[in-house]
Amino acid sequence: MTETSIALLSRYTAVRNRSVALAAPLSAEDCGAQSMPDASPTKWHLAHTTWFFETFVLEAHEPGFAPFAPAFRVLFNSYYNGVGAKHPRPQRGLLTRPSLAEVLAYRADVDARMARLLPTVGLDAALCALVELGLQHEQQHQELMLTDIQHLLSCNPLFPAYAVAAEAVAPGEVAALTWRTWEGGLTEIGHAGSGFAFDNEGPRHRVYLHPCALASRLVTQAEFVAFVEGGGYQNPLLWLAEGWDWRAAQGLSHPLYWHRVEGAWHRFTLSGLQPLQGPQPVVHLSYFEADAYARWVGARLPTEAEWEHAAAQDALHGDGGFEQLFGVAWQWTQSSYAPYPGFQVAAGAVGEYNGKFMVNQYVLRGSSVATPPGHERISYRNFFPATARWQFTGIRLARDLV
Repeated sequence: MTETSIALLSRYTAVRNRSVALAAPLSAEDCGAQSMPDASPTKWHLAHTTWFFETFVLEAHEPGFAPFAPAFRVLFNSYYNGVGAKHPRPQRGLLTRPSLAEVLAYRADVDARMARLLPTVGLDAALCALVELGLQHEQQHQELMLTDIQHLLSCNPLFPAYAVAAEAVAPGEVAALTWRTWEGGLTEIGHAGSGFAFDNEGPRHRVYLHPCALASRLVTQAEFVAFVEGGGYQNPLLWLAEGWDWRAAQGLSHPLYWHRVEGAWHRFTLSGLQPLQGPQPVVHLSYFEADAYARWVGARLPTEAEWEHAAAQDALHGDGGFEQLFGVAWQWTQSSYAPYPGFQVAAGAVGEYNGKFMVNQYVLRGSSVATPPGHERISYRNFFPATARWQFTGIRLARDLV
C-alpha cells in the first residue's frame, strides 16, 4: 500500500463521514422532503454522492462489480445524460423509497468496497484523480445539503433550528469600508501550480483590467436594511429589466429569509429565527438584488478577473487589504459563466460536470460559511442563475477609476 493510497483512503473516509455527520441532526422526515425544484432532499444528496463512486469508480475498476441496487442508477443520477435515464429533479422529494436507512446501507456498502479498492490504486494517477474529483464533488454537495436544509426548515412556520450554533456570528463592530485601487493592465487568472482544480478553472490565461477599486469588505446587513427601507425594491431605475420583472412577479420587498417580528427585522438561519446582526454581511441575495444595491450606492459588482486579481495580490503581499474573501459568503461578480480561452470538455460522462452549464449563469467567487474546510481556492468558479437566493451569496462592491 503506497503513501498515495494511504492518504487517499484517509481523505475518502473523512469526507464521507462528514456528509453523514451533517445529516445527523435531522429526522428521517427532514431527510426526505424537498422544498423547491432547485433544492434536493438530504437523503438524495447522501445517495447521489455514493452513486458517483459506484458509477464512475467501482463499475470500471472493481473486480466482479455488481451494483448495490440496479434501480439506484436511475434514481440517483443527477444530470449525466451519458450514463442514462434520470429521475426528474423536481420529483426527488417523492422518493419515499428507498428509506433513509437503505440509503445509509448503500453508503456503507460502497464505502467498504472503496476501502478494498483504494489500497490498490496508488500508481494509477488517472484513477486517483477520478477519486479526488468524486471527493470534491461530495464536498460541493455538503454545502448544498446545508443550504437545502435551511430552505426546507424555513418553510416550517415553527422556524425550527438545524443546529443551535450552526451560524455563529462574531461580536464586535464592523470595520469601515475602504477601497483598494490599482491602475489596471495585464494580469493572469485561472488555476496554476499543483493541487486540485475543476476543469472550469483553467486554462490560466492573460486578461486586461481597467483601472478600478474593490471594497475592503462585504456589504453588511445594516447597510442593506437602508436599501430596503429606502425604497430600493420599489425603484425600477435601480434594476435590470429582467430583474425588475422577476421582483414584481415574486412580490419581493426584502431578501430571502427576512421577517418583521414586532417591528424589527429578523432572518431565518440554520440556528433558527434570529434578529439581524447589523455588522454581519448580508447573505441570500440574488444577482439582481446585488446589482440593484450596487447601483443604489453608485458602485457596481466586480468582474471575476478583478476579484481573482485582488485575492491573489492580497495573498501574495499578506497585508490583509481585503476582509471576508473566504468563509463568509460567495460574492457575485458581473461575469457571465463562460469557458476560458482554450477550455476543453473532458471525455466521457464526467465531462458533463461543468462545461454544459456555461450559459445563463453568473460567476461567484470566494466561499461561504457552509463551504467545507479546505474546499476554497482563489481560482474557484462557482456559478448560479441570476435569480438564485438560497445559497450564502453576498456583495463585494467595485467601482471604476476614471
